[in-house]
Amino acid sequence: MYKEYRDVTINGAVGQMYMEMAGRHRAHPNTIQIINTAVLKDSECKRSHVQEMHGEGLKYPVIRKVPMVSKKYRTTFKATRPNTFVH
Repeated sequence: MYKEYRDVTINGAVGQMYMEMAGRHRAHPNTIQIINTAVLKDSECKRSHVQEMHGEGLKYPVIRKVPMVSKKYRTTFKATRPNTFVH
């Protein structure tokens, strides 16, 4: 079986493979044998779900950035909930 995963590290991709095999095929980790791992170039990828992330102008939205509170106003425990809504 040939699988492609997109991750920052090979260990992350192997973890994704174990999770997918456990979820889709109910395979236990001790029954999975990994023959080879490799880092592929964009032109070597075969699977469409991996190829759709190869665009040059690919951008991810920044959902919400919460500004850091300055050091003198930080506390370990707060009586009120933080306001995370930023205009």
